[in-house]
Parts: sequence; C-alpha cells; structure tokens
Amino acid sequence: MTEVKRYTLSKEERLSWKRYIDLLFAQGQSFIAFPLRVIYLPMEEQLPAPASIMVSVPKKKFKRAVKRNLIKRQVREAYRTRKYDLIEPLLAKNRSMLIAFLYLDKEIHPFTDIEKAMNKAIAILRDK
Repeated sequence: MTEVKRYTLSKEERLSWKRYIDLLFAQGQSFIAFPLRVIYLPMEEQLPAPASIMVSVPKKKFKRAVKRNLIKRQVREAYRTRKYDLIEPLLAKNRSMLIAFLYLDKEIHPFTDIEKAMNKAIAILRDK
C-alpha cells in the first residue's frame, strides 16, 4: 500500500527547539538562493521529522509585522508544496536535516520569485 503524501507543515516539521537553532547557526553551512539565504545542518541523530525548518525575516528591513508575516507565509508555502523533493532522499539515506530560510532583500518579491528560489534551494540541499 502506498503512503499518501500530505502537503502540510506540521509542528514536528517546524524548528523551534532553541538547542537545535543554536546548533544550526553555530555549525551549519549556508548558501544563497536569492532572495533567500539557506543555512542547513545534516544530522546523524533521528529527529521527529526528516527536515525541520524555520523562516526568518529581519525586523530591520521590514518594520511592519504585516509585511514580515506575508514574506514568512510565502516562504513556508513555497517549501510546503516542494518539501517531498527534499524529504524522500533524506528518508532513503535515513538522515535528517535542520534548515533555516533567511530573507535577504529589502523589498517584497512576488511569490513566483520565492518559488524559484525555493526550487533552487531544495535542489542544492538534495545533493548535500
């Protein structure tokens, strides 16, 4: 019986544990898929989800929370629709990964640009 793919972003898939976040920013490697900087850390230990993500938008560049929230929603949505391209290779290797998406630009990009950046980021992460 085949498992049904659920394109949701559950609590387990969100990176919220401070110890893991500190570890990610201390030891993780990064690359840029403009307008996103992606920081990732492959983990040997098994996490609740194969890939745990967090999204960050700087308050310095976007003073209004409404704009920050809009960008975070767009990035999460782009990840949610493409996440199985990353999760399936991780499950095959029996590994897990911590990922942070940091928004870099000073203006809000349309969703298509963020989607292209996410496709590029996931393609790079799949090779790591």
